[in-house]
Amino acid sequence: MTTKTVIIKNRAGIHARPAALIAQTANRFASEILIEREDTRINAKSIMGIITMAASYNTELTLVAEGADETEAIAAIFALFENKFEED
Repeated sequence: MTTKTVIIKNRAGIHARPAALIAQTANRFASEILIEREDTRINAKSIMGIITMAASYNTELTLVAEGADETEAIAAIFALFENKFEED
């Protein structure tokens, strides 16, 4: 299992476009990928699940992946957060 903490850096937080980018990226990998926020665990391959987290600017999330390509999956999703989903 691979985990990595991320902070939402884009001012708009996680809305439809970033959620779609996360889900599209996650779906490229075979691993199970989850996003955790406090007591909530969401499947990173589900756009609706990601949107329902209502994660706003400066929210801390934990990416969790388990499977054959978990390291690559975490790195790819982490890069989306670091690049502010190419919004700012």
